[in-house]
Amino acid sequence: MTPLSKAELHRLRSLRDKKNREAAGLYVIENPKVIAELLAAGHRFSALYATGGFVPPAGAPEPTRVTAADLARISQLPTPSDVFAVGAIVRPELGPGELERGLTLALDGIQDPGNVGTLLRIADWFGFARVLLGPDCADLFSQKVINASMGSFARVKVVVTDLAATLGAAGAALPVLGCDLAGESCYELGPMADAVVVIGAEGRGLSSAVDARLTRRVTIPRFGGAESLNAAVAAGIVCARLRAR
Repeated sequence: MTPLSKAELHRLRSLRDKKNREAAGLYVIENPKVIAELLAAGHRFSALYATGGFVPPAGAPEPTRVTAADLARISQLPTPSDVFAVGAIVRPELGPGELERGLTLALDGIQDPGNVGTLLRIADWFGFARVLLGPDCADLFSQKVINASMGSFARVKVVVTDLAATLGAAGAALPVLGCDLAGESCYELGPMADAVVVIGAEGRGLSSAVDARLTRRVTIPRFGGAESLNAAVAAGIVCARLRAR
């Protein structure tokens, strides 16, 4: 077992705050299932700390073994797990004309971390090329987002960007579909190879700046009395329609 110094304990504990994560360029994951899935897929972390209870997948690097007491000191969870992974924050950008190629899921003002993580999984499930994340969405590198996304966090390209400006710069022929209660039925959509699906917050809906960039508004017909659908549920239905054959 390797005892952690006071300086290292302080540095790792500080990563629970977004401003410190941004300053250090690091994020944290403590979910053993997520960490094991990422390691098995070849994802590399900057550092990996674990007690003797964590068994890394075959071929993964051996973690730094620490005491349960030290792991509890750096943990961000009420009940610490037996592993603590630190990764480098990477922020990819869109290449020229990239948005016109393939399917894109764009999130406008989705502030619930669980929803953002689930939406990443939906994009991964349906083979979307990328996800655009508006700056007012939940922090991509928070543990709640990463845990909800499972391994999709590392498999899906996520670009944090000004959605209105990015969509406005796209080619005029690119379909930009916004989920809106007043839109046409999503069941009228056919398969699309290149398009952007824009999802807004459940209560607020799409921002006016993003709404102005839509080329088409779609809705999921309601047959019962529910006032609205969860953003991730709505996205899953619309994404499925674009993949229908």
